[in-house]
Parts: sequence; C-alpha cells; structure tokens
Amino acid sequence: MTAAVAPPAPSTSERTVPANPPLPEMLPPPAVAKSKAQKDGRTFQVVSFRLGDEEYGVDIMTVQEIILVGCITQVPEVPPHVLGVINLRGNVIPILNLRRRFGMPDQPANEATRIVVMNLAGRTVGVVVDGVSEVLRLSHDEIAPTPPSLAGAGRDYVTGLARRKERLLVLLDMTRLLVGTELTTITETAKNGAN
Repeated sequence: MTAAVAPPAPSTSERTVPANPPLPEMLPPPAVAKSKAQKDGRTFQVVSFRLGDEEYGVDIMTVQEIILVGCITQVPEVPPHVLGVINLRGNVIPILNLRRRFGMPDQPANEATRIVVMNLAGRTVGVVVDGVSEVLRLSHDEIAPTPPSLAGAGRDYVTGLARRKERLLVLLDMTRLLVGTELTTITETAKNGAN
C-alpha cells in the first residue's frame, strides 16, 4: 500500500522529527554514545535506514539528526545526485539523494521519507532515504566481511554485512561513499549557489 505524499514543510530548521520507532530517545548524545563505545569495544551502534527493499546501516557517531523532507533549494552545476541545499538553523547544508547515488530510480517523497543529517570528514551533509528503521547495537562477531564478489566502487564503501534474523543489513562508510574531493566540491558549490 502506498502512503499519501506529505506536502513539503515550509522549513526544516524548526522541525526535527523522529522516524518510527521514535528516535530521539534512541539516539544518545554523541558524548554518551562515545563513552559506551569506549567501555565495550566489542559492540557498536548503527542507525539503519531503507532504500527500496534494501536496508543499510551507518555508524551512529556520524549521525547528527533525522529530519523531515522540507523545502530544498536547487543549486546549478552539481552532480545529479545532489538535490540542492537546505537552511538548517542558519547552516546551509547540501542534500544528496542516495537512490540516485546508487543508480536506483527516483521515488516521490512520502510520509516515511527522511533526511539523515551527518557529519562526514568535518562537513555536514544530508542524505534522503526512503525511511529510517531503528538504532541497532551490533557485535563485531555479527559482521561478515564484504564479499570478494562485490564488484566496482561498492567494495570501497561497503564495510560489511550484518545478519539480523531474517534481514541482511549492508554497512556503509559514508565518508568513502561520498569521496572526500566530491564532498568538498559539493559543499562549496552549494554554499556559493545559496548566496
């Protein structure tokens, strides 16, 4: 069943909205998460999200917040997977479409669509995903290495696979996915285009 498309919000800067299940209680402040990780080096936490039928996970320490998709300002002369920029509490940040980055067809935003705001290599960027699932604590024993058969650039940014009951979670290194020079170019172009 397809959910009704939610109208764009006038501003994302005032509305940090949790996914389902509610994430504010699940996302500890970075200092708390870091202290837990230091006490237990055998486990780590990931934020899982969906793109199509696949589920992906990213290190919780890279996630700043999760917001609704609002008004995105388009910027000229950026790669096709860059949707534009938003003003998030006075900060202009680029918004990327992970579907396009992975070569998947576009899908209209609906009530489950979210922007995951991340801090990558000292830069803040938002990525549009089909939905945010949950925060998971994984042990290193649950992670299988990247299969040798994985071809192309995927080998550089897929860090492993985690089996969670019937699900297979693909773990991503977002900094490698958004290569350093590309991330710098996108950020600078977005800021200049927004001025």
